[in-house]
Amino acid sequence: MWQLMHDPQDGKIDASRWLLERKGGFLPVPVIITDPAVGNGGGAALIFFRPNAQPAAVPGSTDKPAMVAPDIYGVMAMRTSNGTEAAGVGAMLHFDEDRWRYRGGVGKASVNLDFHSPGNRLLPPRQISYTTEGIASFQQVFRRLGRRDLYVGLAWIYMDMDLSFKTDSDRDFFTDRELASKSSGLGLSLEYDNRDNPFTPSRGWLAMVEGNAYAKALGSDNDFQSYRAHAYGYLPLSASTVLGLRADARWVNGEVPFYRLPYIDMRGIGSARYQDSRAATVETELRWNLSPRWALVGFVGAGRTWGRHNSFDDGSSRVSKGTGFRYLLVRQLGMYAGIDYAWGPEDETFYIQMGSAWH
Repeated sequence: MWQLMHDPQDGKIDASRWLLERKGGFLPVPVIITDPAVGNGGGAALIFFRPNAQPAAVPGSTDKPAMVAPDIYGVMAMRTSNGTEAAGVGAMLHFDEDRWRYRGGVGKASVNLDFHSPGNRLLPPRQISYTTEGIASFQQVFRRLGRRDLYVGLAWIYMDMDLSFKTDSDRDFFTDRELASKSSGLGLSLEYDNRDNPFTPSRGWLAMVEGNAYAKALGSDNDFQSYRAHAYGYLPLSASTVLGLRADARWVNGEVPFYRLPYIDMRGIGSARYQDSRAATVETELRWNLSPRWALVGFVGAGRTWGRHNSFDDGSSRVSKGTGFRYLLVRQLGMYAGIDYAWGPEDETFYIQMGSAWH
């Protein structure tokens, strides 16, 4: 085992042989949570990697076949200081020389959060504490279009969550439609992915547009739609530096439950802290390799929400920034692991990272 956890090239700690050269291997990952929205906590995840065969080269082509990422299976359980707890299983699979891809998972959770009402002319802003408890399922299948780096995807998303409030009278701030517990929808997506690896990319782009329709005919309590468009770019500036660029926009229409509203999703800002029917984020990250194994990262970003409560021009941007370090843990997959420390408008916190911070 000691030999399998070291790279024969440089003798450094590396999990490539342990995960990929024995027809697959398990990687235990500690889950450390410091999200201001749910408090501090932790848990554990067990991830199984199964290598995939490389796709065949196109006859007459001099291009090297692209790496097919390994199949990944995982199980996770966690709990935080405010009583939030969750457990689930999931997988990311590749079939037929990566012509087909699958992503999915099922989980059960009890999450304690605060909804921050912006207020209006008659009511001051409020912080409403609530709990969502139930099950969620996400299932998605992709098909490659020809030999391009383009995939079309079909998804089914299902959630059945019971709502409760710390103060019962806070329920009166929402309509019955906003309190709906069950949502079930189908989604269609188009994804472009030419990254050199899906874990910690050093070059290439991932871009995706998706739309999901939730309807009573599909088992949902409400009819509403959700959309997302995002792009992540990785640009090598030199042999030792990589610039990452991120743009992410999310929006909803219809009778959406309040806990399904989009929010600013960025390091340094608590989950669901800023919510509305529209949310947009831009972020940049610079990774500087100090050595073949160690790297430093620095990042800064801004997000904004608008729609129901104010217009885009009336909304204010929330900025966060931070720094961190990375270690090349799985050289054959190009996967780094490390820690980030981020400063947001209200909080300072750190994050354990396995692979890219952008998902």
